[in-house]
Amino acid sequence: MIRNQIKYINRFREIAILFSKSGLGFIIEESGLDNLLSLPRRLFNKTPQQEDKTIAERIRIFLEEAGPAYVKLGQIASTRGDILPESFIKELEKLQSEVPPFSSDIAKELIETNLDINIEDTFLIFEDEPLGSASIGQVHRAVLKTGEVVAIKVQRPNIERNIRTDLEILSTIAQVAENNFNWAKQYQVTDIVEELSQAIIQEMDYTIEARNINRIKRQFKGNDTVAFPHVYATLSNKTILTMEYFDGYSIRSTKLLDEKGYDRYHIADTLARTLFTQIFEHGFFHADIHPGNIVVTNEGKVGFIDFGMVGKLTEDIKQNFGSLLIGLMQKNSKKVVRSIVQMGVVPDGVDVNELYKEAELMQDKYYDIPLKDLEFSDAVRDLFSITNKYHIHLPKDFTLLAKTLITLEGNIEMLDKNYSILTVAEPFGKSLLIKRLNPKNIAENKLSDWVLLTTLIEESLQNLHQFSKGLGEKHLPVMLGLKQEKNIARHLDRTINRISFSIVLLSLSILMAGIIIGSSVLGQGSILFKLPVIEIGSILAIAMFSWLIFTIFKSGRM
Repeated sequence: MIRNQIKYINRFREIAILFSKSGLGFIIEESGLDNLLSLPRRLFNKTPQQEDKTIAERIRIFLEEAGPAYVKLGQIASTRGDILPESFIKELEKLQSEVPPFSSDIAKELIETNLDINIEDTFLIFEDEPLGSASIGQVHRAVLKTGEVVAIKVQRPNIERNIRTDLEILSTIAQVAENNFNWAKQYQVTDIVEELSQAIIQEMDYTIEARNINRIKRQFKGNDTVAFPHVYATLSNKTILTMEYFDGYSIRSTKLLDEKGYDRYHIADTLARTLFTQIFEHGFFHADIHPGNIVVTNEGKVGFIDFGMVGKLTEDIKQNFGSLLIGLMQKNSKKVVRSIVQMGVVPDGVDVNELYKEAELMQDKYYDIPLKDLEFSDAVRDLFSITNKYHIHLPKDFTLLAKTLITLEGNIEMLDKNYSILTVAEPFGKSLLIKRLNPKNIAENKLSDWVLLTTLIEESLQNLHQFSKGLGEKHLPVMLGLKQEKNIARHLDRTINRISFSIVLLSLSILMAGIIIGSSVLGQGSILFKLPVIEIGSILAIAMFSWLIFTIFKSGRM
């Protein structure tokens, strides 16, 4: 019985009742959970108010009523425009993170207990009124005995236990829904809930946020146009985070910025270039850059706060995003689709030609629009409508990146309507593509491929040896004669040699092509003489190629 598996039956019943009150009772009723939870039938009678609301609106209302964990899940889900319909995304974006604060006395008690300190011995001032209060915690301003002004993020009492309970309940509901509804199976709701659950659990660990801050701070060491808070490690742990307080102005306070004489175009440019540097060069970026998290300090620097949500990009995602960006700028639908297909998980049966047709229609929509006037957010939403239609599942960090860039575009438009993020992004994307064609990188990649190939060959030969040994010791059900065994070994050996020959030949060809292309793209006369590393790599590649050919032909197994 599922009933015996439900640890938190009372909370489960509360959530089910909220489902019904929000107009989502059909999920509980048609999946049989109403009987399991002994819920009265009257709960499932729809009211006229519920009938007038869309499914997306009902979901948003449920999340608001269900509490902080569900609000946070909804906010994270709003980044998944690739798999959720646009109508759902628009409703989820309405979710507000501001919730009533808890008592400052409780906050002080939590700080003292978790850090084993005394408030009066540590702080000259501790402000009772929080700077902000969100679903997971709230932030207080304080002054250390040493005079530094700090912001202390304090996690809500029992929030982790409550959130884990709710996540377990939501996971059960998702599994039941997937077992009973085709739409739930189609959208893979259990996978979505699991992915979102992992994200919110990470956000509850403030040591992860501290590491995020320190990592980005190191990456921008020496850059005097931006600021990232200093973390006070001795006053921080999993549930308490103490960091430098930035005194300044939110970028949404445009009138104040003008009054203080700040150059809004310069602020927009610094913000955009900083984020693109994080994305294209570091592959690690701040993913929650709403206006409240961007501060213009009194020194005129652009300060970033709240690093609970960050994105991490693999080299492949960076390269594909660069190609996609160039495709958008060049209005090249094939390049855009190719990038999406290479990044995403495309379901079996999807006609790629249909994808190209969809992309061409999108291309026609933007054909006559100059690059500086192209709205990135519109293009991304159109892209996501395509991935959503064909159920293409993109990497979560890519969708987080897209959401971040949409937020960036909104911030930039607020600061300076004449600033185009795509115009600024273009050289970053081109630089990434040029880097991919750099012969040094090609040589390094091919060397890595060679090492991997060698390992695979060694493993194949070991497996062949074990196979032969098994035949000899009669451990396998199929018995072959010695002559047949030798024929198998010889055939496999020749196959491996041919694969090796083909891959190394291809690698060498790509390396040489990269040197030629890189020379023309980078405008260099003689790459090999200017980059001795490439010369060495090329010589090694040729030497290994020659050695492989010699050994293969010598063995007569080609």
